[in-house]
Amino acid sequence: MTRTVFCRKYQQEMEGLEQPPFPGPKGQDIFEHVSKQAWQDWLAHQTRLINEKQLNSLDPEHKQYLDQQRDLFLQNEAHDQAEGYVPPEQD
Repeated sequence: MTRTVFCRKYQQEMEGLEQPPFPGPKGQDIFEHVSKQAWQDWLAHQTRLINEKQLNSLDPEHKQYLDQQRDLFLQNEAHDQAEGYVPPEQD
């Protein structure tokens, strides 16, 4: 049976993650309140930010920036966009 959560980002019941994305309270909070789709959308957005802003996820300042952006993104608040990114056209 698929696990569902009320997704904080999309404000509806959706399929949940199979396990917390990382250890600790923040990972548990995401597991309990963020849908699988929202997490996948964040990972794609994070990749665009890393590529466009030339971030290094091992750099403590860059990691802190990405953590802040993740929280904003998943809480449906204003967050940074990758300046050069143009989304593919939908058919």
